[in-house]
Amino acid sequence: MIVNPDYKYMSLQEYLEWEEHQAFKYEYLNGEVYAMTGGTIPHNIVAVNLTTTIKNYLRGGSCRVYMADAKVCVSEEGPCYYPDVVVSCDARDRQATKFLQYPCLIVEVLSPSTEAYDRGGKFTQYRRISTLREYVLIDAEKFSVECFRLNDRSFWELHPYEVGDEVEFTSIDLRFPISLVYEDVQFPN
Repeated sequence: MIVNPDYKYMSLQEYLEWEEHQAFKYEYLNGEVYAMTGGTIPHNIVAVNLTTTIKNYLRGGSCRVYMADAKVCVSEEGPCYYPDVVVSCDARDRQATKFLQYPCLIVEVLSPSTEAYDRGGKFTQYRRISTLREYVLIDAEKFSVECFRLNDRSFWELHPYEVGDEVEFTSIDLRFPISLVYEDVQFPN
């Protein structure tokens, strides 16, 4: 993320109105906006593969899958992010036009420049979403899917998946081989 050089504090409403007229996407945190940077081709392939897998599974049901252009706002005051993949099964999100607020599953495909924040500060913010049940981090450079799942005692547990594993998203009752996520991805040497 890159800080907007023309910084001025914005309320969430000002940010939403301002961003509509921008050529690029911006995330919003504590009254500041941050330009979104582009990802790699493997990053894109992983996100498309996962979105396709989830879309095919959810077809005809009440849950919806969204990709990178779907903004998620943690609360009425923000922050707002653009996760790589989001699933919401909440009827309140079906009428959303600017942002989602009630996801059950959020996925970030890791980039070297954002990995630390995705694991730390962003996950801390996402945990404030009362409907969120799973937060998933996917490495685009090696077989690694980490699913943080809210357990019945309200603690977040890590469920890691590697080569040959079957990935499970309990929030939407979906299981699939990890190889689906990495189909067509060429790993660096």
